[in-house]
Amino acid sequence: MPIGQVQTPVATRDALARGRLRASLVPDLLMEAQRLVNTVIAGWHGRKKRGIGENFWQFRHYVEGEAQSRIDWRRSARDEHIYVRDKEWEAAHTVWIWADPSPSMLYKSGTATVSKESRALVLAMAMAELLSRSGERIAWPGLTDPFIARNGAERLASHLIHAGELPLRPDLTVVRRFSEMVLVSDFLDPVEETLAWLEPVALRGVRAHLIEVADPAEENFPYTGRTEFQDPETGQKLTFGRAEQLKDDYRALYLARREALATWARRRGWSYTVNHTDRLASEALVRVHMAMSVENAAGGTR
Repeated sequence: MPIGQVQTPVATRDALARGRLRASLVPDLLMEAQRLVNTVIAGWHGRKKRGIGENFWQFRHYVEGEAQSRIDWRRSARDEHIYVRDKEWEAAHTVWIWADPSPSMLYKSGTATVSKESRALVLAMAMAELLSRSGERIAWPGLTDPFIARNGAERLASHLIHAGELPLRPDLTVVRRFSEMVLVSDFLDPVEETLAWLEPVALRGVRAHLIEVADPAEENFPYTGRTEFQDPETGQKLTFGRAEQLKDDYRALYLARREALATWARRRGWSYTVNHTDRLASEALVRVHMAMSVENAAGGTR
């Protein structure tokens, strides 16, 4: 009995089949993402702030030295304090959202509740939903230009349904300085390749939040006895007579890859979150929100 397998009945290198599989998943995953958002929205604080704009933001006490033209005399007449009417900062922030479409994301073990692909898409669409509700500008590199819409997650889902073959790694040169990214992947490629992809955007002043989606079997290596392993990217197979003998070396390499990426990210002011597919998706969503909120409270990259 296999511990885990790729969740598709067709060849993973068939781009058309992969596109159809993704399209069939997206509607249900969008509904799951929206349910997820509704469970965490009470603790979600918008990333807008006081500044130049037309819309009302808040009343606050007048500070000596401020222009008296900003005083709201009607509000001030209601009690003993003088109040200023603040406007809302209207410069929407751009957040680029991406979920890894690689064949390795199709893996699901018996201890996981969903495949890595399903979890990644739910997290990506949930982020789109939350950011759209906060009035942020969102985009998917290689799929959409930045846009503002209250139904941002639905618009992204529509693009994903109608998209054909998606690049395994999108071109990030479209991501401009002071933007943010939320990248969801298993990040199983060689660390050097991943860093070569991300380093240019880090040097441009882009801030990112990396979410590693991990299947528990990939991390714990529960295999024993004669075991056949197959690479979902290339189809290459390896068979070992006593797989348990590989466990210590495998886990050391697996965790070293994660630590190298996380250390690199944090040194650049990025966040790194691990979400296991036998755990709740909301755990990752809350952690990324906290990372974004800390950045925003510190002055942000608006």
